[in-house]
Amino acid sequence: MLSSAFSVLFVVFLLLTLGLRYWLARRHIRHVLRHRSQVPAEFAARIPLSAHQKAADYTIAKTRFGLVGAIWNTLVLTGFTLLGGLQALSTALLHALGPGMAHQVLLIVAFAVVSGALDLPFSYYRQFVLEERFGFNKMTLKLWIADAVKGALVGAVIGLPLLWVVLTLMDRTGALWWLYAWLVWSGFQLLMMVLYPTVIAPLFNKFTPLTDDKLKDRIEGLMTRVGFAAKGLFVMDGSKRSAHGNAYFSGFGANKRIVFFDTLLARLAPEEIEAVLAHELGHFKLKHIVKRIAVLFALSLAFLALLGWLKTQVWFYTGLGVMPLLGQPNDAMALLLFALVLPVFTFPFSPLTSITSRKHEFEADAFAASHSDARDLVSALVKMYEDNASTLTPDPIHSAFYDSHPPASVRIRQLRLAGAP
Repeated sequence: MLSSAFSVLFVVFLLLTLGLRYWLARRHIRHVLRHRSQVPAEFAARIPLSAHQKAADYTIAKTRFGLVGAIWNTLVLTGFTLLGGLQALSTALLHALGPGMAHQVLLIVAFAVVSGALDLPFSYYRQFVLEERFGFNKMTLKLWIADAVKGALVGAVIGLPLLWVVLTLMDRTGALWWLYAWLVWSGFQLLMMVLYPTVIAPLFNKFTPLTDDKLKDRIEGLMTRVGFAAKGLFVMDGSKRSAHGNAYFSGFGANKRIVFFDTLLARLAPEEIEAVLAHELGHFKLKHIVKRIAVLFALSLAFLALLGWLKTQVWFYTGLGVMPLLGQPNDAMALLLFALVLPVFTFPFSPLTSITSRKHEFEADAFAASHSDARDLVSALVKMYEDNASTLTPDPIHSAFYDSHPPASVRIRQLRLAGAP
């Protein structure tokens, strides 16, 4: 009875989530189309109509593609769960390997391979059709394949040992396995923050020290004013993959480094780059990153505790189309099912998660305005929105669900209160 009830609940949320995504996409498309013919007044002096219309067309194309992807993902999820896909994978591996850790690990590996293969056509279309159509793709097919292979290898080298440790904890440490697994996972996340900038990221991109002495002096002056110490200033060759631009800092503790996309440096003036970096540094100085990590760790602890209970409930498996093994560990299956269905149940609450993120963006903008010229940040934001073909007129409800940053018009309105024209 519980199994049937959970199946019904899952289907209800699956349809609710898909229906909500469809409704949001249609709203967004209609809203962007309605404002396509005219640049918003606050941007009229800075952004030409052609750029505004390109952003509208790009947004609509991405939204339609995203909707197709959502429908496909719903079908795939249904196939893996209620239609028996995971059960079939598990049974085939069980017949080949017998029960044990090899079966557990390879079940997750097999799922990753199958789901990755199912996603390949969408990934290809996104990169070589959608991004190409609007002039953003700079990646060759050879590089795309190389990235996929390197990503798989890095994932295997890093992920398989972690997976083995977690599955071992689930099998051997009793009812509190989720607490021990959380400690391991949290330590792993902190380790990745240290290793990613210097070990993993260089496998995919080339990082060279910033050589523009005037810009370097300006940035170092900003870091001195705000009390931020970085291990280095680097330029990343983002242009070999995309025309989009960005800046970020990565690392943890003494390993922090500031990274600029070469596309960003080519487009923005030095004072605008300083303002953008001041915004990013604002996140660090205002403890936003520490707060986000703390929230992430707290949520992961809560979800692992929930999984610790669910993995002992037969209805959790049978309600999702899986017959659990009797007298054998079902840990890998529990992990897969939980990871697959969690987004279905949490998506309707997405706006709640973006409230804090948007608040942090406003605070970082205010920090940047107090340590650089707010007018430079406005100018940089306008250029970045134009270069990235980001719509200036998003549907507010769609934005609340999908966007971690406030709309451009709202951010600029706030910056004008800080002194920008």
